[in-house]
Amino acid sequence: MARICVYLGSREGKSPAFMDAARALGTELAGRGHTLVYGGARIGLMGALADATLKAGGEVIGVMPDHLVEREQAHYGLTELIRVANMHERKATMAAHADAFIALPGGIGTFEELFEVWTWGYLGLHQKPLALLDTEGFYAPLLGFLDNTVEQGFLAPTTRAMLMDADTPKALVEALESRLK
Repeated sequence: MARICVYLGSREGKSPAFMDAARALGTELAGRGHTLVYGGARIGLMGALADATLKAGGEVIGVMPDHLVEREQAHYGLTELIRVANMHERKATMAAHADAFIALPGGIGTFEELFEVWTWGYLGLHQKPLALLDTEGFYAPLLGFLDNTVEQGFLAPTTRAMLMDADTPKALVEALESRLK
């Protein structure tokens, strides 16, 4: 099946729903035979996603730059942990290993990864589907902002439509799978 790259926080966030959603997504990916590609940490949402995927029998590929191995606490129980030299190589390696992309709640690193891969799609560098898991409306303000950007003429409706969203892991994975066919 597909390799799904997931961008998400190395922190847990304030709501337990974020950890629950990460675990549910990992279980959903593994249950559908998809391989998880992610940043390689064993903490926060990242660790919960990886552990749930592995527990459900799925394969997990982590990608982490050497300088973050200690800081982000690398997960050594993965199917494969790819160590790279820097953040640029991390993002390129994750994208090269992926057939689709998902963003869960996270901070500036998650946002930066999401917008970069979306921009790459817009520029025609890939045609891989991209989606947000909008747990407890986390991404609702961003989605509203993006819709306003379309209304103000700074973002084409077709570009906005590249970014799918759903509020449950099952619905999100089904939406991605429909674009992978």
